[in-house]
Amino acid sequence: MSTKLKSKLEERIDIPNEIEVSIEGTLLRVKGSKGIQERRFVDPNVKMTKQDNLIVLETKGDSRKDKRILNTFRAHVTNMITGVKDGFKYKLKICSGHFPISAVVKGKVVEISNFLGEKIPRKARIMEGVSVKVDGEFVIVEGADIERAGNTASRIEQATRITDRDRRVFQDGVFIIEKPGVRHE
Repeated sequence: MSTKLKSKLEERIDIPNEIEVSIEGTLLRVKGSKGIQERRFVDPNVKMTKQDNLIVLETKGDSRKDKRILNTFRAHVTNMITGVKDGFKYKLKICSGHFPISAVVKGKVVEISNFLGEKIPRKARIMEGVSVKVDGEFVIVEGADIERAGNTASRIEQATRITDRDRRVFQDGVFIIEKPGVRHE
């Protein structure tokens, strides 16, 4: 009678010199020049440890599910390290064919005025830890957390969404034209 031993999957992630990493149970804390990020990684099959200047992710088994979870954790950890080291930047463009649209940042809200001639400005909330700046016809969204920066950019784009008119005629709005992870040539 033979017993099959479960093999393990392992991922190693390098920690740059200027980044501080601490692991306390399931909580990963990453600190860099752009800020601090914390995230809980909870899965009974994945173990996260720090060895010298490496983060080691190990699974108990080698099933497809274990591999998916391991790759997801790896992606989140690398995004956290990239975010506190370099940050993430989204670029949006204000496009208006009928009425001149203007955008302005007021506290933690982006106000988009005169969209399709509307008297009441449309608003998009800015998430914590994200900065938004309006530069002419461009809106720049920056942050250390890719999820929060992307959510804020998406909220600005969704604030000018048109549903009840012909999209071929009414092409006004604020649209994401550049985002992290996509090469622009």
